[in-house]
Amino acid sequence: MVMGKKGREQEFAFSIGSVPVQGRTMLAPLAGYSDVPFRSICREQGSAVSYTPCITDIAVTYGGQRTERLADWLDAERPVAVQLLGADEGTLLSALDRLLPLGPDLIDLNMGCPARRVNSGGRGAALLCEPQKAGRLARAVVEHAPVPVTAKIRLGWDDSTRNYLQVAHILEDAGIAALAVHGRTREQQYGGQADWDAIAEVKQALSIPVIGNGDVRTPADVLRMRNHTGCDGVMIGRAAIGNPWIFAGRLIQDVSYEERLATVRRHLLWMAEYYGEQLGVVLFRKHVVRYLHGIHNATAMRPHVLAAATVEDVLSVLEGELATAGVTQPELEEEDDER
Repeated sequence: MVMGKKGREQEFAFSIGSVPVQGRTMLAPLAGYSDVPFRSICREQGSAVSYTPCITDIAVTYGGQRTERLADWLDAERPVAVQLLGADEGTLLSALDRLLPLGPDLIDLNMGCPARRVNSGGRGAALLCEPQKAGRLARAVVEHAPVPVTAKIRLGWDDSTRNYLQVAHILEDAGIAALAVHGRTREQQYGGQADWDAIAEVKQALSIPVIGNGDVRTPADVLRMRNHTGCDGVMIGRAAIGNPWIFAGRLIQDVSYEERLATVRRHLLWMAEYYGEQLGVVLFRKHVVRYLHGIHNATAMRPHVLAAATVEDVLSVLEGELATAGVTQPELEEEDDER
């Protein structure tokens, strides 16, 4: 049992090692998106674990203020997982020594990032080509860290090397406390269809919690993935951008324009406070475009929002739209097939 916000005892959904998780859905570690403001908005809606964006061991060891910001979080987000990219044991452990004093609840090893610049250094999905090395790195981190260590993988480098079961067993034997599986290969990037059957195989093969990832766009998809794979949790990535309500099990079509606007306002003000107004507004543009997704007249609003340079400018466009619409909720269009 764990204590809820008002002191009531609540059942947790599952545990990652000694860390209880109060929910089945969680925001994926999205580079360029999952900072403190966005993670906190999603956490309020029900995201059960906050993952920092992936940080390379080199950046932690030799980086500056930008890296420190990537590893920033709030106590209200807990449990918090810091996601690390590494290919060298010494550098990885050195990075750990710098991060552990910050007090994360979990350390997550990224062994699935498909970015070429990451893979060229032997990190991310490149480790799937060296399962024994992946296992050695995981074991070293597990033995070094006083908190549970988890990992995230893909199904393999390409269709001819789908070695996800081998890698999953090696990582479990190395002592990781949970495994997230994106149901695509590195070669697929984010295209094609995620293979939920493969995620189900991993869940059946391991005794630790398995978190499924890939092609979850709606609350119904969350249930379908859990029923199909038996996974303990569901990680949601791009579908959560502009739609934190997915973690509350709500369809975006059921969220009124007024409610969207209230969340946009909070998110925008938080970004301006966190980064400073100029940078905060610039970084928020990619969020606001997605918040407007499905709004009938979003096409006309988009260039004005993207041209806005201040918080007041952004809000005047969005609030002016509500006033000129003359209705409490502008017509919503059907969502497209975003993943």
